[in-house]
Amino acid sequence: MATVTHVCTIDYVAKILGEDRELLEAIVSNDDNLTYGDIISVYTSSEEAITALTDRGIEELRDMLTAARITPETWHEFLDDFVHDADLVARIKAQSPR
Repeated sequence: MATVTHVCTIDYVAKILGEDRELLEAIVSNDDNLTYGDIISVYTSSEEAITALTDRGIEELRDMLTAARITPETWHEFLDDFVHDADLVARIKAQSPR
């Protein structure tokens, strides 16, 4: 396994993937959704942390979202399975599909 030399914050990942930051946060909030070690918590103080992803984590997330968007039905199933915030799910479902 290659050594991780940098990570990207979840805000930056949302920008480069063109995704909703809250959606990505909801997906990676369960660290079982990506391979162990690809989600990194960066502590900015004793009470605050930001989430970051390795390059492999970004690719895995991209692949996961691409596969979920094959049909509107699979996308809605994905949202229902991976996002536990009903308001966020409703907001994402209301947006036009890609």
